[in-house]
Parts: sequence; structure tokens; C-alpha cells
Amino acid sequence: MQRRLLLSTVLALTALSAGAESPVVRPYAPPPASRIGGLMHISIVDRTNGAELPVYRHRGEYWVAGRPGARYAIRARNAMGERVMAVMSVDGVNVVTGETAGIGQNGYVFGPRERSDITGWRKSDSQIAAFEFAASGNSYASRTGRPDDVGVIGVAMFRERRPEPPPPVVTPYPSRDEYNGGLDRERRSEVPPSMGDARAKAAPPAGNADMAAESSAGAMARQSAPSPSLGTAHGRRETSYVGKTTFERASSQPDEVIRIRYDSRENLVAAGVIPMPQRWPRPSGPSPFPGSDPGYVPDPPARY
Repeated sequence: MQRRLLLSTVLALTALSAGAESPVVRPYAPPPASRIGGLMHISIVDRTNGAELPVYRHRGEYWVAGRPGARYAIRARNAMGERVMAVMSVDGVNVVTGETAGIGQNGYVFGPRERSDITGWRKSDSQIAAFEFAASGNSYASRTGRPDDVGVIGVAMFRERRPEPPPPVVTPYPSRDEYNGGLDRERRSEVPPSMGDARAKAAPPAGNADMAAESSAGAMARQSAPSPSLGTAHGRRETSYVGKTTFERASSQPDEVIRIRYDSRENLVAAGVIPMPQRWPRPSGPSPFPGSDPGYVPDPPARY
């Protein structure tokens, strides 16, 4: 390691002494994140290679680039020390029930610090149909007559209502009685507190108000989109077990909502969501390096 550092120093000093221009310093661009969220950390995973897809922020929205035909998962990790319920939707459809998504519907309950990959549409307690990127016309939402919200993944998170503590037990003050001979004797009351009063029952669960589905966000304009927009297909059946539990929400409104939009990489580049890679400017007239791009020496061709 020390030899390489010394060599780099010698090369740098040689270039400066020869009058070479210092490289152009570009402003630092932070790399795209892969997980977003506060109560839960949400990411989209390409199941082909297990990598979390980069999340690009563009005009106040989050985007990921999918590959047609690739299976993916919604990875969720509970960042809290308590249970959290996540109502998930893909293309405006609830991933558990198949209903047009609403925040008052069923979802998945995550234990403290628990992480899980939601890999498809829930078909039963033991099976799912895999999430798979496909042309929007082949998406499950479009095939079931709901194409307006294709291209978006949503997660609404709810904290759990904590039971109210029972009221404190009130012990009567001791009474003083007088007996014969003028002797005062102090006798404490031995009446036991009512166990039924001490263990107050929690308030009955408040009914969830019927919530109207959120209005459609509208599709991104793609006048020059180089490829068809993406949706999520109803993929092949896979084994995935799930159990049932009870969960009382602390509020009828979600504590946090995450929205991630997606499309093909070509469309996101064309829309300006993914920045174009930097290339050398092509000079007018003949160029001394017509086939050069910034980079390093490529591998040689394979031997035959």
C-alpha cells in the first residue's frame, strides 16, 4: 500500500512539473439511496441478483428503474422497538386482498426490528403470485380493469394502540376508634380493594372510518419515451407462508406514507430522472480521438 501511495505521489508531481492542467473539479453528486422511510426502511430488491435498486429523487418523488421480466420484492424493515402495521399497494392494488387500495385495509404486521421481503400478490396463507416487471398493459391492475395507477408502489404505516394503564388502587386511610378505659387503638382498614375496579378494561376499539382511496397521481408524461412503461404482472406461484394476528391501530390515519414510482431505465433517463453519463464533447470537424470515452483499458477478447 505504501509503494502505491508513493508512486501516485511521484506521478502527480511529475504531471504538475510538466505544466499539465489540473483536472476539472465537478460538484459532488451524492449517490442515490437504496432505502427510504422513518418508521420502516423500505427498498425494492431485484430478486435475480439480490441487489437493492437505487432510489432516485426527482422533483419531490422517489423513482426506481426496473427491468422487464425481472421479479422483485418490497423489502421492509421495522425501525421501531414496537409492532408496526404496513398496508402495501402496487399499481393501486392492495397486495394482500387484491382490492383497489385504501389505507383502512389489511396489511402485514412487523414485530420490533423485524425485516421481511414481500415478494408477490398474496393468494393464500401459503402462496403468492410473484411481483414481476412487465409492460403496463400486462400488469395485474390493467388486466383487472384498473390501469390508472400503474407504476407506483405504496406503503402506509401504522403504530399500534397501546392499552391504557389501569387506574391506581385507592387504599382507605386508617380509622381511629376509642375503646373502654380511654385507650386509643389504631386499627387499619382491612377491606381489600375491588379487583374488578383495579383491572379497568381497555376502551373498546374505535371503528376505522371508511377512507376514500387517494386520488390518482397521474402518469408521467413521456412524449419521447424510448420503451413502453412498466407495470407489475401477476407472476408465477411461489410458496410463502404467513400467519394471522390482531392489530389495533393507534389512529385511523397512517403515521407515515411512502410512495415509490418505477419505470424502465430507458424511460427514466429520457425523463431526466436518471442523469445521463458524462461524455467528452464531440468537436466540430475531424476529431483526434473519435472513438474514445473516459474510462480504463477494456478486457481483451476471449480466446478461441
